[in-house]
Amino acid sequence: MPIPPEVTGEEIDPDVRQELMSLPKGLAEDVSRNLVMVAQLIDEDPEKAYGYSRVALRLASRVAAVREAAGFAAYATQKYSEALAEFRAARRMSGGVELWPVMADCERGLGRPERALAMAGEPEVQKLDKAGQVEMRLVAAGARRDLGQLDAAIVTLQSPELASGAVHPWTARLRYAYADALLAAGREQEAREWFGKALEADKDGATDASDRLAEMDGVEFVDAFDDSDDADDAEESDGFVVVDEIDGDDRDDRDGDKD
Repeated sequence: MPIPPEVTGEEIDPDVRQELMSLPKGLAEDVSRNLVMVAQLIDEDPEKAYGYSRVALRLASRVAAVREAAGFAAYATQKYSEALAEFRAARRMSGGVELWPVMADCERGLGRPERALAMAGEPEVQKLDKAGQVEMRLVAAGARRDLGQLDAAIVTLQSPELASGAVHPWTARLRYAYADALLAAGREQEAREWFGKALEADKDGATDASDRLAEMDGVEFVDAFDDSDDADDAEESDGFVVVDEIDGDDRDDRDGDKD
């Protein structure tokens, strides 16, 4: 697969570069460049990222970082069985536990939430850092929801990390998951409060909390540049147009705790 000439491989994480030093110099450079492409494309074009990960895997399948990258690329394209195999291989090579939550989420993707829950109770969880433990909690709550256990999912997410006012990289996602579980359980007033808290912590737009709040308020947005007839008479607002807003008695008592 073609790689832009400006991608040198030097952009790679220093820890990964250290791992690749076991390879001949030319080979290490080729692998590095492919791994850079995986990192650059995995969010915007996961299928292309997956292609580059397969090239890196063919070149250096005995490097843990390569197996991990291949796992994440497969995971991003919902190839959960393949992703799980790569994560297991990476873990055997590195001896670390940081992939434990995403491995459990692969079990969910394969339709095995019970296995994900079993992994949430294993000793490996206690070896995770705080971010990893929060991620494991999110996976376990998702597995509970897969099994239709909404109340248990809500309880799983209730934790000191959720109650804390401090904002960490995972705070917005944790609050969002809690709000979403509350809403699924019909606790709309509490859900709205927590979607608001998720939005407060979401500086990077990692969630769609603002859209969920607007939806709960009965507001629907469409692209302002959409030429569809439905938007012709709509009110313009910040590049989007409001096409519908429920108010008064039609709000179905969704105002709740709105200020």
